[in-house]
Amino acid sequence: MIGALSEARGNGQALLVTVVLHSAVIAFLVLGWSQQQALPEPAPSMLKTQLVMLPAEPLAAPPAPVAPVAPEAPQPVAQAEPQVVKPAPVQPPIQARKLEQAALARKRVEEKKQAQLEQQHIARQRVEQAETQRLQALADAAAQQARVAADNARLARQSAAAGAADVRQYLPISKQAPDYPQRALDKGIQGDCTVEYSVTPQGTVDNPKVVGNCHPAFIRPSLVAAATFRYQPRVIDGQAVTVPGVRNTFHYKIQ
Repeated sequence: MIGALSEARGNGQALLVTVVLHSAVIAFLVLGWSQQQALPEPAPSMLKTQLVMLPAEPLAAPPAPVAPVAPEAPQPVAQAEPQVVKPAPVQPPIQARKLEQAALARKRVEEKKQAQLEQQHIARQRVEQAETQRLQALADAAAQQARVAADNARLARQSAAAGAADVRQYLPISKQAPDYPQRALDKGIQGDCTVEYSVTPQGTVDNPKVVGNCHPAFIRPSLVAAATFRYQPRVIDGQAVTVPGVRNTFHYKIQ
């Protein structure tokens, strides 16, 4: 707007200068003509004037008044609704397969727990059975020792009655029952074992050995027990002699 005013002001000044020059020229002409009428005619003189017309710059049209622009009312902004991402539908075959796998996994876990419970039950049964067999073996050993003690007492009475007379048959004085092997007891092994030996003139056992069928677990306790036997030796003609081929059978039973 300031530029338009400056341009209009310049055009007005140029127009004013033009008008002043024209007025001066006309006044000069009028003045010279009036003097020529009053004075005697002088020698003719020629006054040449030249009117210089400056091109007038076109006046710029005043700017049209700008109408005030009313502020636009704020448009309501539509709020976008939050998009809810819906899960993709599970395909029926995949869901069925997952359910089947889950059921199979639960079945395996239950089978594993059941197997563990069965193993624990079997282990408890074995422990209880082994304890029962051990107690039964101890009771059998105590009963056998009681029988052996009774036999020894009876033999001692018979030996005292015989006195110093000649005896053609050797008489046992003491016999000790063998120990039941623990490994055979744990496994429930039973059987008999026969030991053959010689009775010396001193009434001791010489060269004991196992004869016949005997479980390996019963060999050592049978030989140890036989070595502890004591006899009244056989006396012939007042002299004690050796009695060979004497046998004794040990019975190992779990009652």
